[in-house]
Amino acid sequence: MKKLFTTLTIFALASTFIFANGTKETTNPNAYKVGISKLLPHPALDAVEQGIQDYLATTDLEIEYNFQNANGDISTAASIAAQLKSEGDDVVVGIATPTAQALGNSISDKPVIFAAVTDPEEAGLTGENFCGVSDVTPVKSQIELLINLTGAKKIGNIYTSGEANGVILNEMVQQACDDLGVECISGSVSNSSEVKMAAQSIIDRVDAMYIAPDNAVASAFSSVSDVCNTAKVPLMGSDPTASQGFDYLLSWGFNYYNIGVATGKLVERCLDGEDPASIGTVVLSDPSDFELWINLDIAKKLNIEIPQDLIDTAAVIVENETETVQK
Repeated sequence: MKKLFTTLTIFALASTFIFANGTKETTNPNAYKVGISKLLPHPALDAVEQGIQDYLATTDLEIEYNFQNANGDISTAASIAAQLKSEGDDVVVGIATPTAQALGNSISDKPVIFAAVTDPEEAGLTGENFCGVSDVTPVKSQIELLINLTGAKKIGNIYTSGEANGVILNEMVQQACDDLGVECISGSVSNSSEVKMAAQSIIDRVDAMYIAPDNAVASAFSSVSDVCNTAKVPLMGSDPTASQGFDYLLSWGFNYYNIGVATGKLVERCLDGEDPASIGTVVLSDPSDFELWINLDIAKKLNIEIPQDLIDTAAVIVENETETVQK
């Protein structure tokens, strides 16, 4: 099992801890123990993890973290869950659907908090010891915007067939396309190494590409970007963090750091004794939790006109290879 070994210093009175050779040391044995299992290193999931820590650093809670990383492997996620159960953490957090499911399958006597899970009910993450934050994204609105700007009649989508989150999102994309009167052409992958090949297999049959917040696919966003850029096909992402630095037309979705902050608040509530089942699933709906990024360089290259009122609402604009934060 590969672990994410790190040294972090929390604010005054918080615990200091070190992971080395599978052991933990803390200067405060009375600190709460919070285990965090992340599916894989990825900008959005990393932002969730950071948001959790930053929020909890503002509280009076003294916390010892146990960070674990499954590196995209489901069996590793299960092993991590078994380890966290044996170590007796006060609260465990699963970032992304597979890691949250693994924790839920293993741990029933402690709060299991999920983060960045599209459909907790479909994923089996409901019950007396579950609560968390969903990242269900406005798929239909995103695709409708892409269609309006590009005139696309055939929308490409790539999803992870072995991940519940990916399957659910693909179904949402299919339904949205049906509702909007366009064709959806999907390519499936089992892991991120297959993403480029899947993109290449459908790129000649689509007018535009839409990438949902599927963990494995989003982690290989650069591969999709390369394929779309070469074929001159407009690309829309639904995770601005994952899109950063690559060629895309639009990226519209959650600021995943905010999901982390919301998750940190649930950790605090559970550590304060609140019943996870009474909290349930939190869905962020404030417009400030979403961000629209527009790449005017790509729009110009593809001869796509972006209305000024849309540009004015964007959080980030890329023009002349310069990224400008507008809000």
